[in-house]
Amino acid sequence: MKTYDGPASDHFNGLHFFDPDGAPPKPLRELLRWQLGGGRQRAKWPMWAPSPHADIPPERIEGDNVRLSFVGHASWLIQAGGLNILVDPVWSMRVSPVAWAGPKRHNDPGIAFEKLPKIDVVLVSHGHYDHLDIATLSRLTKNFAPRVVTPLGNDVTMRSRDSTIKVEAFDWHDRVELGGGIAVHLVPTRHWTARGMFDRNKALWASFVLETPAGKIYVVCDSGYGDGRHFRRVADKHGPLRLAILPIGAYEPRWFMRDQHMNPEDAVKALLDCGAEQALGHHHGTFQLTDEAIDAPAKALVEALDAAKIPQERFVAMKPGQVVEI
Repeated sequence: MKTYDGPASDHFNGLHFFDPDGAPPKPLRELLRWQLGGGRQRAKWPMWAPSPHADIPPERIEGDNVRLSFVGHASWLIQAGGLNILVDPVWSMRVSPVAWAGPKRHNDPGIAFEKLPKIDVVLVSHGHYDHLDIATLSRLTKNFAPRVVTPLGNDVTMRSRDSTIKVEAFDWHDRVELGGGIAVHLVPTRHWTARGMFDRNKALWASFVLETPAGKIYVVCDSGYGDGRHFRRVADKHGPLRLAILPIGAYEPRWFMRDQHMNPEDAVKALLDCGAEQALGHHHGTFQLTDEAIDAPAKALVEALDAAKIPQERFVAMKPGQVVEI
């Protein structure tokens, strides 16, 4: 089934999207080798690992300030210019095609859904279940009817499940005005997407660069590092960056995950490549998607920063409910 119907381009061949500077997803046999092969060392996470933080955000943030609240995994509330923007919102208990199996939460969202202010805009980076959560999007639509901005093809995924979602789809390098002096650029990222076994890369994936009154914020929801060219290109085209939100988890085993997820050492390289003044680490500690321990990304980030002689305060691993203001 075709998810996106549009002209071919330098990253779309008429049926599948691709990254000219990336790597295709691993074939099924490699997935089975990881999941079922002998010698797998999967760390055991605690059943529940509550965050010491919980946020009740204000209704709006006006003026030149930006307030960022970490919901968990890759979900954020960004408040700026009088707008309330959610990134990859997931309030569901599982990130899976079914409600009874698949990766399950190990802590509550950093903001209780009932404590959300009115949501104006939602950004959805790609179609993987830990980023595109139809149940949450439907709930947001029912309560707030926000504008949903996503890369090409993911609009079809959303509408096929809930026709009331107010979704708009855009291509890499598009700039979208959101209002209040805020705009978002969709930029290439080293990843892929699918909802099942037969729709790999039939929708597009992206990272975001937000123009805000406090400067540009680079939001990377999922990415491998590769040779770093994606991050250097963002620096060249969109710099200087005030802040980068970078993934630091879901990276073991490296032979399988390297092309699609960064580890903390990669994330530190990405920070240096994109040149952001400061970085926040996410995509860790909520859903066990891979083999590393729940606290391994935060510990490895400290070591990677020390090795690169970067001050610890420049790149902080976030916990759900933590807030940063710039």
